[in-house]
Amino acid sequence: MPRLFTALEIPASVAENLARLRGGVTNARWIDVENYHITLRFIGDVDDAFARDAANAFSFIQRPELPVTLDQLAAFGGDKPRAIVARVRPDPALLEMQAEQERLLRRIGAPPEPRKFVPHVTLARLRNASPASVAAYLGARGYFPPLRFIATRFVLYSSRDSVGGGPYIVEADYPLIEPRVTLAAGG
Repeated sequence: MPRLFTALEIPASVAENLARLRGGVTNARWIDVENYHITLRFIGDVDDAFARDAANAFSFIQRPELPVTLDQLAAFGGDKPRAIVARVRPDPALLEMQAEQERLLRRIGAPPEPRKFVPHVTLARLRNASPASVAAYLGARGYFPPLRFIATRFVLYSSRDSVGGGPYIVEADYPLIEPRVTLAAGG
């Protein structure tokens, strides 16, 4: 039974910049750079028939390439931090594509995603990390020059049942549409 989710991949150059932000928090398990991604929709453990239906449904998504900007670090979990993440600016095109995936999955029988979509890249998972050490880390490294890229596809990943953090396998990829160049008339 595969565990599936859709995501945007992080280009190597952006991942290398994010990797430079690693370290400095006790009890942090830093995610391997090759496993950085922006989850669009966690699907979960599904049977093979549902996996095929989902993969097929995603093939109908026709969206333009997406601008993606990462511009600050944050922690999820409040007083009991559980992850350090790089936040992604919630561009309207990204939010619309994620909402379309949610609608498609619900149409084929997936339960609704209970969590609000907050686009991010998980950099570290935390276990018993001191809120003070996480706050100090964010204070020292939280703001950085924006990292930008254009997402040219989204992917359907599978993962093994684990604590999280990979390894992930691309089961299918869905290209986004390259913007068309239009020439001005009458020149």
